[in-house]
Amino acid sequence: MKEKAPYVPIVIAIAGVSGGGKTTIAKHLNERLHNSKTLFFDDYDFDGPDDVIDWVDKGPNYDEWDLAPLIKDLKGLLADSLDYIVLDFPFAYKHSKISKLIDLTVFIDTPLDIAMARRIIRDFKDSSNESILIEMENYISQGRRGYLEMLNTIKPTSDIIVDGTLSVSEIGDKIYDIILSQSD
Repeated sequence: MKEKAPYVPIVIAIAGVSGGGKTTIAKHLNERLHNSKTLFFDDYDFDGPDDVIDWVDKGPNYDEWDLAPLIKDLKGLLADSLDYIVLDFPFAYKHSKISKLIDLTVFIDTPLDIAMARRIIRDFKDSSNESILIEMENYISQGRRGYLEMLNTIKPTSDIIVDGTLSVSEIGDKIYDIILSQSD
């Protein structure tokens, strides 16, 4: 974790694959950490690569994502009298403009089958069987490469890796304890 001047919030990025638990853990940490705010990646509509799988196959350049709205909001929160800012942010340190603002990255290491099952439950609960089968075929033929990209490049560059099969409270406790021990 980077050294911070007094009264500057500590920025904690929660990374992981889709369905890995980023949003759930970010919300949980925000509830546990006193005087904190949370920003969620999915609350923004970013300009980025048109074809994410092609982007992954070419060797992804995370700076191709225009994160200006998130960076603006993060800088605004950094000026507030907060102790912590929790980011639900899948790229960890991989985007050069936002990485300078992050103090600690946590990768939720969730097995891909569990992450996919969670995603289907979350995103397809009111969908037809046909829609679910099409999504599964897409995952097998292409989408899995995006998940593997996260495991190959985001996970190794994260400061902390937490087992995504643990309960929300166990994951939260581990992260919370590390944050407090490094804040002292």
